[in-house]
Amino acid sequence: MTTQREGPAGLNVTMQRLLHDMRRSLASPSRTPRMATVLGRLLGLAFVVCFATGLYSHFLQDPLPWMHFATRPTWLYQVSQGIHITAGIVCFPLILGKLYVVFPELFQSPPVRSFPHFLERASIALFVAASLVQITIGLLNTFQLYALFPFPFRQTHWALSFVVIGSLAIHIGVKLPVIAKHWRKKPERVARQLTFSTGGAPKAPATATRGVTGRVFAWIDQTPGQHPSPADARTSRRGFLATIAVASAALVALTAGQSFRVLDFANAFGPRKMGTGPSGVPINRTAEAADVLTTANAANWTLTVTNGDRSMLFSRDDLLAMQQYTVRLPIACVEGWSQWATWRGPRMRDLADLVGAGPDVYFRATSLEQDSIYAVMEMGPEFVRDELTLVALELNGDVLDIDHGYPARMIAPARPGVLQTKWLSSLEVI
Repeated sequence: MTTQREGPAGLNVTMQRLLHDMRRSLASPSRTPRMATVLGRLLGLAFVVCFATGLYSHFLQDPLPWMHFATRPTWLYQVSQGIHITAGIVCFPLILGKLYVVFPELFQSPPVRSFPHFLERASIALFVAASLVQITIGLLNTFQLYALFPFPFRQTHWALSFVVIGSLAIHIGVKLPVIAKHWRKKPERVARQLTFSTGGAPKAPATATRGVTGRVFAWIDQTPGQHPSPADARTSRRGFLATIAVASAALVALTAGQSFRVLDFANAFGPRKMGTGPSGVPINRTAEAADVLTTANAANWTLTVTNGDRSMLFSRDDLLAMQQYTVRLPIACVEGWSQWATWRGPRMRDLADLVGAGPDVYFRATSLEQDSIYAVMEMGPEFVRDELTLVALELNGDVLDIDHGYPARMIAPARPGVLQTKWLSSLEVI
């Protein structure tokens, strides 16, 4: 009976020693609770910024009935979405760095010690899995590579944002004592504090206590010489942080130029380059892809403006005969790219007045575009009545190119590009 009871205990200690040796082999001056806290708060900040700017973009596209949005500054959405995409890209080196730091914590024995410990491990597993999927599909979205995932991007990205923030909140709540302890830098640390390890190798029991059916915990003190010296640790930690910083800075410098002109010269990997495309402005969807080449070029094209039983038809010549206004507004897309351009055409509010629309009406704009969820767009009164909102007929001094929405398109301040409806067919008071 004694031998039978010693077997499981000895096996358990062997497994604990194996896990201990694995943890020691992974020991690094960079793998400390302090480093995990530093990277964790940067990663948490990046996700909160992404979540807040993502909410703004979502509700601009699908507003609740009571919502009204600012139209000034005119670059509000341009900056908001540029920050959203840039912060999401920076999450890659931050989350990979954080995983590197906490990787030895995977080798724990027992794997779950209590319900709070289970909650901690479950929340971090959910957070990491959801975060990696979220930032990956977000990056693919900037390149419009939707065919690489067999699910709708917008709905999935929206749902995962709450999973990420929720699991992050749970993880922070569970780890709050550790976070508070290591939030500030402590200049004096002993060598044994340089790793996550909480003990030395387990002793193999000479004899097992009668009645033992589970684990044997017998720990010896760590030998200080087994750890890196404090001097080496400072150098290594600084090098690790420098690597994360350089990777993050490189990603920003090489991609953010699609959103911010000051970095346009370094835009090597952003999917859109400023100054390219018809009239010097990039495009997302061509007229051919939207299947409007015939209808948009038709000689009998008209824009129908309707308010109840009152309706008016405007040919392109009719629109050109109206008072023309020139505005300079950015075209800013959900994929993160944006560019300022000069637009010219009649004001939206002038068309609204012609059909007797009141000051607080909503308009529904319908495009000639086929097979698109953005073929129909709704616009609140703050945009309809804004003096900068135009039915644009020209772009940068040229006749509106068909890929930019010829014969007429919407342009309004502080709006996503997907809501700046191209190839207009009708405007309707709703």
